[in-house]
Amino acid sequence: MSDMLRQYSVERFYADEAALLDAHEYDKWIKLFTEDTHYFMPIRRTLPRRQTKREFTQPGEMAFFDDDFVLLSLRVQKLATGTAWAEDPPSRTRHLITNIRITSDDGDELTAESHFLLYRTRLKDDLDQWIGRREDALRRTEGGFKIARRHIYLDQTVLHSQNLSNFF
Repeated sequence: MSDMLRQYSVERFYADEAALLDAHEYDKWIKLFTEDTHYFMPIRRTLPRRQTKREFTQPGEMAFFDDDFVLLSLRVQKLATGTAWAEDPPSRTRHLITNIRITSDDGDELTAESHFLLYRTRLKDDLDQWIGRREDALRRTEGGFKIARRHIYLDQTVLHSQNLSNFF
């Protein structure tokens, strides 16, 4: 029963997070992260089979995101100013999170893997979609879970849109 409750709690956390993102409530979304968080989305390279261990860049190498809490907060603050030209007019997004698996739990923190599909549209005939997986460390706090680490791995190697602000 405790495993089912834990699974439900994690799934509910992710559903609530997706709702905040789709509603552009970034000021509430940033509060889901710990102050020592690491938010990382490496670049994926298409390499021969024998080199697949090097398929993704590593922390400290080139990445779409390699942010701590301060940098992530600054990104959110910029969106709040209304001067982020890449988000004017604002995108309409739908974050779908699925295949949620808890892979470890030490009592204070648990590790969860999930798959995502992100749809984004902004202008007529402008539809982007990103598919991939995430690996999160979720820390238990008095107020519920907080994201202590998020690593995002895209299935695509080429992005058709350079507007990555919707990964928040």
